[in-house]
Amino acid sequence: MSDSPASPTTPQQFDLIIIGSGSGNSIPDYLDDWNIAIVERGTFGGTCLNVGCIPSKMFVLPADAALAAQTSGRLGIDTQFNGADFPAIRDRVFGRIDSISDGGRDYRATGSSNVTLFEGTARFIGDKVFEVAGNEQGTCVISAPQVLLAAGARPVVPPIPGLVETGFHTSDSIMRLDDLPPRLGIIGGGFIAVEMGHVFSALGSQVTLINRSHTLLREFDLDISKRFTQVFEQRVDLRLGHVPTKVRRTADGIVITCGGEDIVVDELLVATGREPNSDLLDVDAGGLDCHHHGTVVVDDSMATNVDGVWAIGDIANSYQLKHVANAEAAVAFWNIAHPDDIRRQSYKAVPAAVFSNPQVGTVGLTEQEALARGLPFTVGQRDYAGTAYGWAIVDETSFAKVLVDTETGLIIGAHIIGPQAATLIQPLIQAMEFDQTAEEIARAVFYVHPALTEVVENALLDALGPSGDA
Repeated sequence: MSDSPASPTTPQQFDLIIIGSGSGNSIPDYLDDWNIAIVERGTFGGTCLNVGCIPSKMFVLPADAALAAQTSGRLGIDTQFNGADFPAIRDRVFGRIDSISDGGRDYRATGSSNVTLFEGTARFIGDKVFEVAGNEQGTCVISAPQVLLAAGARPVVPPIPGLVETGFHTSDSIMRLDDLPPRLGIIGGGFIAVEMGHVFSALGSQVTLINRSHTLLREFDLDISKRFTQVFEQRVDLRLGHVPTKVRRTADGIVITCGGEDIVVDELLVATGREPNSDLLDVDAGGLDCHHHGTVVVDDSMATNVDGVWAIGDIANSYQLKHVANAEAAVAFWNIAHPDDIRRQSYKAVPAAVFSNPQVGTVGLTEQEALARGLPFTVGQRDYAGTAYGWAIVDETSFAKVLVDTETGLIIGAHIIGPQAATLIQPLIQAMEFDQTAEEIARAVFYVHPALTEVVENALLDALGPSGDA
């Protein structure tokens, strides 16, 4: 149990306390008559708005344009990439985002009559009682019968000798560099690593990516992971199967010792994962159960083991996806306000996308997971190159892959790599969520010709086989 605060001893009482201003800030209108406290320890608006999905995708767009200018020769067009004005790109991104964050903060601080904003770090000191330190009011104590934990996650810092002393960037800071680094080192091989690897290499940095696995995106379907690695290594210097053993700063730059070799870079991005902020909240003092990796244990109503305490987003699940957090927030807010009409969140078809180049969209089981579970299934896979639009874009590396249960005819997994993958995956997500069979969505609807969606149709037909049965 944490030490009790010296003062004040009487908690300020609220109807609802929300810890975190990301998805937790999406307070519905039916709570307008509640007395609500929001506590935010960092920048208002949460990870996605400030340091995650939104700014990174705003960087991906110019990176895609730069790469297209460098590779359009295959279309018979002579274009050139003459460099990027990185400060201008950065200012376009954050000139928009920072004003949204500031506006949201000001509204909650001064314009939201039923909400009190506390800017500081909250930690449990009892059952639904928090000490909040670092806010303008000084350290204070707040309590409420209902609590929503939406405090997110933070970057993991791996225990590499010399790393902390040398200094490094995470996704929190890499996009706010003053200038494009001539040489960028990246440690990691997941979402953030490959998206930022694409951005900086396309804009003109020499990028070296170090990853302990032998493929990038190793949690994805193996065919996707292998193909992504094959394509990405044509643009980025990949050092796979290695973990840096030392980092130090010299007059020449940052020196990363890896595999017995010294790699010198100007800036270093560490993208080795994210960890939930449950420890910062001292959740043990609040009586909450956590999984071994730190996420708070919740059920599908977003309720924790403590009555009146709910949790959503990165602090409560391992998906680390904004669309999941938003859906969970809607469920949690409803259940907080309507205890006699509990709603539940479905996780039957949770999709994800990687906005690198190539782009990846995925939902459901990988082939390896289906095999490990002993499920009866068939695989359908078709290349973009087998469609008319694939010919148009001269694509020889992209494909769509589906896994279909041979007993039910239902799709149990889908994986796409290539242009528009995050969009092309959507009808497969819907089919999985609403139990539409592969036969139904392959044969009972029109596919626009010659749109790229035909690659999805072809993969489904491949899984069904010539007889039309999975």
